[in-house]
Amino acid sequence: MLVMRASSVSYKRHRFPRELIAHAVWLYFRFPLSFRLVEEMLLERGIVVSYETIRRWSLKFGAAYARSLRRKAARPDDIWHLDEVRIVIRGKPHWLWRAVDQDGYVLDEILQTRRNAKAARRLLTRLLKRQGLRPGRMITDKLKSYGAARRKLVLSIRHLSHKGLNNREENSHLPLRKRERVMQKFRSPGGCQRFVSVFSAIRNLFVPPASINSALSRHIHRVRAFAQWNNATALSV
Repeated sequence: MLVMRASSVSYKRHRFPRELIAHAVWLYFRFPLSFRLVEEMLLERGIVVSYETIRRWSLKFGAAYARSLRRKAARPDDIWHLDEVRIVIRGKPHWLWRAVDQDGYVLDEILQTRRNAKAARRLLTRLLKRQGLRPGRMITDKLKSYGAARRKLVLSIRHLSHKGLNNREENSHLPLRKRERVMQKFRSPGGCQRFVSVFSAIRNLFVPPASINSALSRHIHRVRAFAQWNNATALSV
């Protein structure tokens, strides 16, 4: 379960109420919408706010909301699916190294310029530090960098390396790829890292885990997610 923590960001000196700011930020990060489309959706409800204001809200409050939504607590029997996705920024290739668990929750993601053992080791080091324990298994594709990184860190983790076993991680790239197309690619490495951090935190909250297979359970999950979202966005006024 995701839990909240306090944030120091304030809504003071903002003309619009915090409920509207939070709703606009939620629309932008939760759905494949541009700032102009969010502006249009708010206008349909009689709310006049520019897309540039929505952009600024997303930069300021999106990061604050993401910090308030702490990751799901790790378990010793978790399965980590690790993979990297190629992202071209201003003509230069980058690699977004990502890790998800068996429920499809994003554990961490780092944008790096290299696709080698050093980059894989950096992802594993961050994962171990943030999760606080080792997983039951680690599943990757056939990229040899993961095995080299595991040996360098002297990790006694069962490592399965097979293209067909890592479909959960491959599928987790699809929502991000859709957003990348809507945004017409990322403008800078820093902007990409900031966006994916907020995008994944909000998606983790609202998307039901893979283990839920009934409509009622999905409905209950989303009701609880909205309650947690309301708590996380009610920052200091």
